[in-house]
Formats: sequence, structure tokens, C-alpha cells
Amino acid sequence: MTATILFVDDEPDLEALVLQKFRRQIRDGAVSFMFAHDGIEALASIEQYPNVDMVVSDINMPRMDGLSLLQKLQEAEDKKSTIIVSAYGDMSNIRTAMNRGAFDFLTKPIDFGDLEMTIDKTIRHVEMMREARRRQLEAERAHASLSRYFSPQIASRLACDGEADGMVVHWRDVAVIFTDITSFTSLVETAAPDVFGPLLNEYVGGMTDVVFAHEGTVAKVIGDGIQILFNAPGDQPDYAARAIACAHDLDAWAQEFRGRWKSKGVNFGITRIGVHAGPAMVGNFGGSRFFDYTAYGDTINIAARLEAANKLLGTRICVSAAVADGTQNFRGRPVGDLVLRGRSEPLRAYEPLPSATFEGPATRQYSDAFAKLEAGDAAAMPAFAALVGSHADDALAGFHLRRLLNGAKGVRMQLE
Repeated sequence: MTATILFVDDEPDLEALVLQKFRRQIRDGAVSFMFAHDGIEALASIEQYPNVDMVVSDINMPRMDGLSLLQKLQEAEDKKSTIIVSAYGDMSNIRTAMNRGAFDFLTKPIDFGDLEMTIDKTIRHVEMMREARRRQLEAERAHASLSRYFSPQIASRLACDGEADGMVVHWRDVAVIFTDITSFTSLVETAAPDVFGPLLNEYVGGMTDVVFAHEGTVAKVIGDGIQILFNAPGDQPDYAARAIACAHDLDAWAQEFRGRWKSKGVNFGITRIGVHAGPAMVGNFGGSRFFDYTAYGDTINIAARLEAANKLLGTRICVSAAVADGTQNFRGRPVGDLVLRGRSEPLRAYEPLPSATFEGPATRQYSDAFAKLEAGDAAAMPAFAALVGSHADDALAGFHLRRLLNGAKGVRMQLE
């Protein structure tokens, strides 16, 4: 780095003396000098050459003195480190200069050895401040990028850490949430642009706020679909419970959002949610040009299949046993053993329930009917019929009753 130093002094011989004393540093490219004869000329030089690193200024000069120049320099957005030169023993001016933000001071007549040491010290300070600004800008840029994916707390932590280990692609146990909206394609085709734009932006923004409130990671937003991760990039020992809690809040927010827009005459679809937990390949898959923090693997695919299963089951949230078993005091009811599309082995799935619903008599009635279904008991059909009779809005109970009426048995179900 070549430090550019602006000398401001009205003494006619100073320029030649400085260039002579610092000829070696100038030859080596360590420093370069500019000169001005008063404060007004100095400000004009800085405006024309804003790359000036530091200023060495006398106090007593015509038109604009050194203290006035110092004040102007400190009021500027790009403050220049300034060394003030004062007559020996003029402590009043020195005190004023330091109070106005001078970095250091020298006394006249100038000792060029002292001047060289002071300039070296100031250059080190300038370099340190420049590096601090560079790091701050990098952190701000990183934070802006990371804020698309992570909650404000996690984004700030990752931005400060720089290249965090969590960004490197690696295998990691995660909980995954997939969300999707029913009848979204028809909404795209029928809604006016001035309605659809604000509608989808509000939806994605609100869902993201819910995710960030649980310190989840938004790995992907593809149209109406959102992929969410827990336990990535940082450790969250309770990631399964966080995913369940987040799924409940996403469901509640989406239902409120849907009702609000329905009152405006917009038929927004139901949000379906699938949740699974297991190992996944996680990290930044954006190459050298883009930042794309996401996850791949069978765990991700299963979460997506569970989201799609809601359509057949009549549920809004469907979670795997891996998530339910990983959640202390899980509240929910079994759906059955699902053979998801593209798989041969069944997966036990559950519908998580809010605490008030879980404690209600309908849940106990469902559990009794499901136990009969699982045991192959013929009493399962009348048990589900009685449940549907008293709770016609219980879509999952209705699903099982239809299966039984169509001759199905047990709790294993092939889903296409």
C-alpha cells in the first residue's frame, strides 16, 4: 500500500524539505505527498483526490486555519486521520485539536525524525481502520445474503464468523419441513397480477417470519413451496420438537391468512405440511458464484412425500415417526403405515395435534378405533363410523372409514 499524505502549510520551503527527507520512502513506493497552502485549498484537493489517507496540517494559515480544517474533515463521511502541527508550548490549540478529533500532534520547529515516526504510526492506524471497514462491509454483505435463509440471530452469528464450518457440504441429522398450497396453479392462472404479487409476497414473508421465530432455516422457496431445515447450520438438540412447534404455527398462520384473503374474495388454497427427520447432505451448493444453502437426500424426499400424503389423508400436517419419537411428550394421533411413492418399506406417520385437541374425547375415541383397525378387529368400522357421526369434520377418521367400506384392512396403506 502507498499511503497518500496531504501536507497543509503556508511555509514556502516546507514542500522541498519534506520531499527531501522522505525521498527514500517515496522512491520505494511507501508514501506519496500532496501539498496545500491553507484549509480551503486542502478541502479542494481532497474533493479532487479522495484517496488521501492522512493529513498533516499547520494551525496558523490564511483563509482557513488548521483547526477549522480539522473540524471540516471530521464532519465529512470519510474522516481523514489528521496530525496537527502547533507552535511549541501552545497547549490550548493542541487541546482544541485533540478534542476535535486530531489523531496526533507535532510541535514546531518540526523534528523530521519525530514526524517520520508519527506518520508511520498514523499509517498503521489508517490500515487498521481500513481493514476494520473492509471486514464490516463483508459482514454486512454476508448478513444480507444469509438473511434470506436464516433467522436474524443465526445470520448475524454466521456473518461475524465469516466462512463458517456449517456452510461446507457435509452429512448432518436434520428435521425437514415441506409446505405446499392446494390449487396453486389455478390461482396463478386466474388471479390478476396486482393481486397475485402482494398475495404471494405476504404469504412467503409471513411463513418465513414464523420459521425464523423458531430459528429454522429457509432452504428453498419454489413458487408456493417452502423447504425448511432445523439443526442446520448450527446444533439444535431439540430440532424435532422445534419442527413440530414450527409446523403448528405455520398451519395456524396459513389458516388465518387464508381466511383473511377469502374475505377479500380470493380463494387461497390450504397449506399442507410434511415433516421428517434423518441424515441429509447439507451445505452451500451454490458453487463459487452463488450462495445456495440447502439439503439433499432421502430424508428430504420423504418429507416432501409426507406433505403430498396430506391430500389423500385429508390432513394438513403429516409427520414421520422419526420426528414424533424425537419429540418429548409428542401430542398427536397415528395415521398408519404409509408406503410412500417410490418406496417399498412402510413408514409410520402421525398427525400432530394442538394440546387442547389432543386432550379432547375425540382423540381418545380415534385412538380406540385405530387400535381396533391395527389389530384387524371387525369392530373398527363401527368405531370409525361412530366417530365420523359425532365429528363430521374429522377428515382422517373419514379417510379410514372410506377405506374400510371399500374393503381395506389394517393400517398399511400404499400411496401413489
